[in-house]
Formats: sequence, C-alpha cells, structure tokens
Amino acid sequence: MLILLADDHELVRAGIRPFLHELAPVVELIEAESYQQAFSVLEKDRKPDLAVIDLRMPGYEDGALQRFCSTLKDVPVVILSGSTSHGDILNAYALGAAGYIPKTYSGPTMVHALRFIISGERFFPAIALDAFLEPVQPVAAATPPAMIRTAQQEPLLSKLSQRETEILGLMIAGGTNKEIARQLEVQEITVKVHLRNIYRKLGAANRAQAVRIALEDGWRAPVPVS
Repeated sequence: MLILLADDHELVRAGIRPFLHELAPVVELIEAESYQQAFSVLEKDRKPDLAVIDLRMPGYEDGALQRFCSTLKDVPVVILSGSTSHGDILNAYALGAAGYIPKTYSGPTMVHALRFIISGERFFPAIALDAFLEPVQPVAAATPPAMIRTAQQEPLLSKLSQRETEILGLMIAGGTNKEIARQLEVQEITVKVHLRNIYRKLGAANRAQAVRIALEDGWRAPVPVS
C-alpha cells in the first residue's frame, strides 16, 4: 500500500508513521511538508492508495484542499487536524474528503478510523454529527401513511437506498444501533446518519413510527440480528 503523509511538523509525521504501517503487510510512505510539496510528489510518484494530510499546513490559504481532493478524486483523502470546528469538518466533508481525524485521537483510534475509510466508508467525528443531519419533519398524527402514498404515487420504501433498506430491515427485526453497526461492520454513527435519512424519507418522527410506516407500506420478515 502506498500512502502519502503530508504534515509540516516532522514530529507529527514521526509519531504517525508506525501506525500507518499497521494498515497493510507492506506499506510504502511518501511524505510532504506543504500542499505545494504534496502536489509535486504526486506529479513525480505514482498515485497513492491513501492520502493523510494536515489541514492547515503551508499552502492551505490558496484553496489547495479543494484542488487536492479533486486531483485525488479516486483516492481516499483523510484530513488529520488539530481543529475540531464544525466549519473545518463540514468544509472537508463538502470538498469530498473521505475522513477527518482530530489529532487528539489516540494512535489505535486513528488506525481503526483509517481501516474504516479504506473499507469504503467515510469517517467524521461525532462532534459534527448534528451539523451533517437535516432536521426531521414529523408526520401529523391525523395523516395516515396510506394517504401519503396516494399523494406521492409511489411506495415510500422505494425511496430508500440499498444500505438504508438493510438498516431498516435490521431495525424492524429489533436490532439496536450498536447491533446493526456490528452486523454491517460500520460505525454506530454511520447507522445513526442512515436512520435520520430513513426517517426523513418515510416521513417518520421516530423509530417506532418508521417501523409502523414500513410495515404498512408492505415490508415483510427481515432477518433477525444475531
């Protein structure tokens, strides 16, 4: 695995290196101390499998993060930063970063997050969860799901993505967020994000109402959580 590690502090890079070597049997590191140097490295070397970069290293002011994420659009770009502000995290999310890891995390936690990202998921701190989620609009008690379906002219369940459908099935089977996360091998925060999207798409105010609407919309017999 080829990993680009970019941070303007040698001490930080030295502390991170041993943990990056835990990500694969063979890990090759290429390093940079600024955005400009990182771009130079990318021009000279082959494309990395993973990029771990500091947010506010030299060159940040020139909009380099957006350019960096665009250049490596097929490569997971992970921001490693001392900042935990919602603005920085949401900006990284919006620009397409695969993850955002605060420098306050322990080494093992960082490794866990990076493995999660390498598996194809996105990782962002729980502190920013509320900022990611759209407010849920509850359905009025007097409006039955059948009336909603008639107005929309399509089954509510057809609006769900494949992963949302999987999570809904496990939820109907009685699985807790933690059990669902374990079975799907994702982070619990990811399950919570999907649940909020499910509630919004079904027009449900909470877990119980989502289950009721799904059953009335034709859902049947999901596999129980083991």
